[in-house]
Amino acid sequence: MVRKIEKATQISRPDQKFLEEFVGHASTGTGTLSVAHMIAEPGWTEPFQTPEFTEVTIQIRGRLRVDFDGGSLDLRPHEVVVCDPGERVRYSNPFDEPSEYWSVCVPAFH
Repeated sequence: MVRKIEKATQISRPDQKFLEEFVGHASTGTGTLSVAHMIAEPGWTEPFQTPEFTEVTIQIRGRLRVDFDGGSLDLRPHEVVVCDPGERVRYSNPFDEPSEYWSVCVPAFH
């Protein structure tokens, strides 16, 4: 099957992060994969999580901090981080400009 996704589904959030899902549970009913575009405003942070999926984060603009049990790293444009299932992680934007990135999760974020 070949499908063209013409429009993302915006996911409403109570924090300072814009999220639009192109593929996944909310947008296409897909459970095997999710693809989302995000923009995190300066000062945004989320709590630590331990996902049961592999997450690939592709930084587009600005910077993004990824904290994990072994330390932390800052992503810059054109850099990628891969977090394995079961890894305790937290994403945040402690910087003074918006952070724009894409997230690919296998299986889909739920």
